[in-house]
Amino acid sequence: MSRGQSILGLADDFMQALEDCNVDAVRGIYCEDARLWHNFDGKLQSVEDNIKTLKWLHSKLKKVEYQIVRRELLFDGFLQEHVLRGVLDSGEAFAMPACAIIKVQGNKIISLDEYLDASHVKPLFSA
Repeated sequence: MSRGQSILGLADDFMQALEDCNVDAVRGIYCEDARLWHNFDGKLQSVEDNIKTLKWLHSKLKKVEYQIVRRELLFDGFLQEHVLRGVLDSGEAFAMPACAIIKVQGNKIISLDEYLDASHVKPLFSA
């Protein structure tokens, strides 16, 4: 398997683990000291804090799905444009477009920089 195929396979596994809220798989895909950053607050997030956010997200949404719009292989990882989709408790559809630059080292994610419009998150706080 080529390096590119390995990275894209990791990307598929990561998205599936996020959709399934498989925290053990997510934890195993991240390096222990991975650097996770979001543009809306500019703060670094630990792997464990990121997993807490994932659990919270799944408590607010049903049928969580990452619709991949575009994925580009980079020399050190991949760039992904996606729409996070789900259903709120009210039955209303939820959609949040985002873009992530994900760096990979040794088949583990070492950094993830995610860009999104935080106004799309507001329905989750009223759910």
